[in-house]
Amino acid sequence: MRLLHTSDWHLGRSFHRVSLLSAQEAFVDHLVEVARTERVDAVLVAGDVYDRAVPPLAAVELFDDTLHRLADLGVPTVMISGNHDSARRLGVAAGLIERAGIHLRTDPAGCATPVLLSDAHGEVAFYGLPYLEPALVKDHFGVERAGHAAVLGAAMDRVRADLAARPAGTRSVVLAHAFVTGGEPSDSERDITVGGVASVPASVFEGADYAALGHLHGCQTLTERIRYCGSPLAYSFSETHHRKSVWLVDLGPRGEVAAERIDCPVPRPLARVRGTLEELLADPALERHEQAWVEATLTDPVRPREPMARLAARFPHVLTLVFDPERAEQDPLASYGRRLRDRTDQEIAEDFVAHVRGGAGPDGGERALLSAALDAVRADAARTEAPR
Repeated sequence: MRLLHTSDWHLGRSFHRVSLLSAQEAFVDHLVEVARTERVDAVLVAGDVYDRAVPPLAAVELFDDTLHRLADLGVPTVMISGNHDSARRLGVAAGLIERAGIHLRTDPAGCATPVLLSDAHGEVAFYGLPYLEPALVKDHFGVERAGHAAVLGAAMDRVRADLAARPAGTRSVVLAHAFVTGGEPSDSERDITVGGVASVPASVFEGADYAALGHLHGCQTLTERIRYCGSPLAYSFSETHHRKSVWLVDLGPRGEVAAERIDCPVPRPLARVRGTLEELLADPALERHEQAWVEATLTDPVRPREPMARLAARFPHVLTLVFDPERAEQDPLASYGRRLRDRTDQEIAEDFVAHVRGGAGPDGGERALLSAALDAVRADAARTEAPR
């Protein structure tokens, strides 16, 4: 059975205020064409169909058009909600849409109810595990502590129990939206840390012939059977060196996996350039970036005059400007953003406590309280679908 594994479309997202709608339309054209020419048996979408809970109308129209085109091809599609999606909104009319071969899995209660597709070698059971916000689903899964590993493990226990009751030789594919240990994040994924822990072990997917993962935006192979396809477009400059692609996966008669990457269309390359303003304007080596979307980091000790306008004369698609003067880390003039770089919300909160106390950081109980407060805010935002 031939599968096309995609995820993290983020329909409706812009890139530094530049609309990506036309680029997302080009990706959909590419997706449909690959499904047709490669004679795909199923399209898998592992979450984050939209970029936010209440997407703009143009994004909804593109999603609707995509479903119609896949249905017209007669290619079944299995799709789960991600942490950016509103599971309830995405799942509206799922029962009706299923008649057209579009299988939306947005309800945690349906984790162990597979979509069954057949080929010449028998049935393949597709289990869709939507993004599981631990604080909201822990009671449903009967786990004591709200953590990603606990709820995803409980969901997979149900999957394995269902699979064990099926005829011997039934192959299985799991779609999940999670941060699995060993994956490499980028700047454009929303933090899903709970209790100081964001990741789950790859062993949680034991028993599945293939795990089609979403959430991380870089294409990654954790094991031959556990893969991220990544986002089809770059959504931050941290993805400058990503090769954007989808996985074409052949699932053999005994669950063997063979996978091939198929590149996605690139609307415009990304480039990160760094140096003084005069260096960036004069360096002939940067000529190759003149038509790219550019993030420029200026190292001038004093902010130069009209830097954006002057850079745009050479790089007409420059989108963002960062000032990072060459100073020692302990220099009091070092930027606040630079001092906070790569630090989690928990670490920033703990540093603030230490700052206002004159050096004494939080004790164990206070750290736990801070962690619980951060988790509660995120869970409440998910529960109420607050704009983020």
